[in-house]
Amino acid sequence: MTQAPHPEVSEVWHWLSQVPDPEIPVISLTDLGIIRDVAWEADVLVVTVTPTYSGCPATSIINLDIGTALRARGIEKLRLERRLSPPWTTDWLTEEGREKLRQYGIAPPIDGTAADGRLVGRISRLAGTSNLVIACPRCGSAQTEKISQFGSTPCKASYRCTDCLEPFDYFKCI
Repeated sequence: MTQAPHPEVSEVWHWLSQVPDPEIPVISLTDLGIIRDVAWEADVLVVTVTPTYSGCPATSIINLDIGTALRARGIEKLRLERRLSPPWTTDWLTEEGREKLRQYGIAPPIDGTAADGRLVGRISRLAGTSNLVIACPRCGSAQTEKISQFGSTPCKASYRCTDCLEPFDYFKCI
């Protein structure tokens, strides 16, 4: 009896691109950049995942969703590996993911700010102001103000546009 060939890794990546993030379902796990690697080890599919932060409450749901999606596609032997180093950063968000956030009403992180530790440190120390201009995802205005460092999830801050007066979340740089 001949065993069916394994799906190509590129096909598995495509399947994973259809698995939504449980906290922000408009973006996929691949948009978020947390899927680090997909590889076959003999007849076992190994998917390596880096959580957005080590205490992320969605990590177990993400793993469950990955397993459910892949088993629905016929993957019987699956191993999920958690990789914490290097730690995930918002710089890993895809451009498509950033645009999906914006269209959903969440201001995406400012490009490249997560990689600059001095800027991130300054942002985290300042209570209500920073040297970053966070554009409103609804009207595009740069006239915005931080309401709270903490938004609807730990990875977002609450902002308000002073032009259109709409509140919105900003996906914080990590």
